[in-house]
Amino acid sequence: MNTKLTDPKKLKNAKIAIYSASIAIPLIVAALFKVKIQDVNLNFLPKFYATINGVTAVYLVMALIAIKRKNQLAHRRYIRLSLLLSLLFLACYVAYHMTSDPTHYGGSQTRLYYFLLISHVILSIAVVPIVLFTYLFAWQGNFEKHKRWTRFAWPLWFYVAVTGVVVYIMIAPYYSFS
Repeated sequence: MNTKLTDPKKLKNAKIAIYSASIAIPLIVAALFKVKIQDVNLNFLPKFYATINGVTAVYLVMALIAIKRKNQLAHRRYIRLSLLLSLLFLACYVAYHMTSDPTHYGGSQTRLYYFLLISHVILSIAVVPIVLFTYLFAWQGNFEKHKRWTRFAWPLWFYVAVTGVVVYIMIAPYYSFS
């Protein structure tokens, strides 16, 4: 990968790809929720993708520590791992929901649960273009803009990763795996 993305045509294509992904991902996820595949047991996935969210949160903290220590190589690796884990999470999440009935929360902390779930879902949609543009700015070598965007991207991404784990912990007792 080039450290700088300066060709205007490539930059335009990268931006179009980010906009396209930012629109397509939530639409595809919503559409796939309507697909139900029978006789496929992926009941292990919620625990797995919650773990992925937890590891993503850890890698994001490690990326932050690495850049504070001016270790750009380690920072880049942790961010790339976080991006890959986020993609893996998304694939597992969709696969599970395409093969399973919805689980309803039945605990006493209903308001907290739904606040976390709704904010998690909304911010998980919003974080896609924000993180991808932040990454693009670093790829371009525009570190000033990258740094400005990171002030929003990092906390949002971290929140989404952590609330994914918390939401799983709260709903896990109500899964009915038979």
